[in-house]
Amino acid sequence: MESDLSSVLDAMGPRLRALRQQRGLTLGEVSEATGISASTLSRLEGGQRRPNLELLLPLARLFQVPLDDLVGAPTTGDPRIHLRPIRHGGMTALPLTRRPGGLQAYKMVLAADARKGEPELRVHEGYEWLYILNGRLRLVLGDQDFVLGPGEAAEFDTHTPHWFASADEHPVEFLSLFGHQGEKMHVRARPKA
Repeated sequence: MESDLSSVLDAMGPRLRALRQQRGLTLGEVSEATGISASTLSRLEGGQRRPNLELLLPLARLFQVPLDDLVGAPTTGDPRIHLRPIRHGGMTALPLTRRPGGLQAYKMVLAADARKGEPELRVHEGYEWLYILNGRLRLVLGDQDFVLGPGEAAEFDTHTPHWFASADEHPVEFLSLFGHQGEKMHVRARPKA
């Protein structure tokens, strides 16, 4: 058991250094963002200091990785993901991303009777990309009204007034990728022949 702990702790320094370098950060920048001194960070990366939760939590938050990934915790052997759906007004959202900030992915299911009636267009910060899996989605963007079917996608700035609902009497399932303003999706498509 002690050798397992030692090997995990020995591997943590290089892992911390790699995460910092992948993000293009200096020890000083990490120190400023976390409140951990640059000398302590240097000793952690070099393996001369054993990490504790007071040091690891701010680093996990800064690097936006789960604590298990930061410490290199062994996998549990169960690959299943237990999603916690968010339900609101006939809409179910299954979060597919678990880290805070950045791009967020959801599988959305809209009941046929959800959001019926006149569209209530809304605006907010961000950029959204939708991909229809099953059913038909009515998407209103400003003064344009679209119906998207399986295999079709839409991408829009959420500053554009928008609203969506099932286009008919059937539920609709789609993937939604939502990012901060300026984060656009890049999809390659073959040119039409």
